[in-house]
Amino acid sequence: MSEPLNHDDQRMSLISPESHVEGFRKARDARRTELIEDYVELISDLIADGGEARQTDIAQRLGVAQPTVAKMLKRLDEEGLIIKRPYRGIFLTPKGEALADASRQRHRIVEAFLIKLGITPETARVDAEGIEHHVSAETLAAFEKFLSQS
Repeated sequence: MSEPLNHDDQRMSLISPESHVEGFRKARDARRTELIEDYVELISDLIADGGEARQTDIAQRLGVAQPTVAKMLKRLDEEGLIIKRPYRGIFLTPKGEALADASRQRHRIVEAFLIKLGITPETARVDAEGIEHHVSAETLAAFEKFLSQS
């Protein structure tokens, strides 16, 4: 384990260009998938709660306009994550459900970790919503290990 940084007498050195590129590439990739994961997770939750997900429900829950939802649903359909049934609603494919489950599990781990650190449950829930999409598998495994030891 590395020693904590003492800001009085140490400065972080600039990381290598390769590390910078890798860090920014991962962040861009996470931002691209973040919306997709949020949509499939919400669709899964709506189906579990009421048997189907409707475009109006998705727009209301995400606080966006219906045309925004329609555009994303088209993308999810093209990626094989959902099935749109006219006059019935939106349903997840097995691929979509697997993505929703993975996102939900990451959220639960991050939220539990934050609560264990002393963050209030409400703040942990909100913060986990952003962190869950950007956390690496290695960090997530460390969170799980920490939680299992305490």
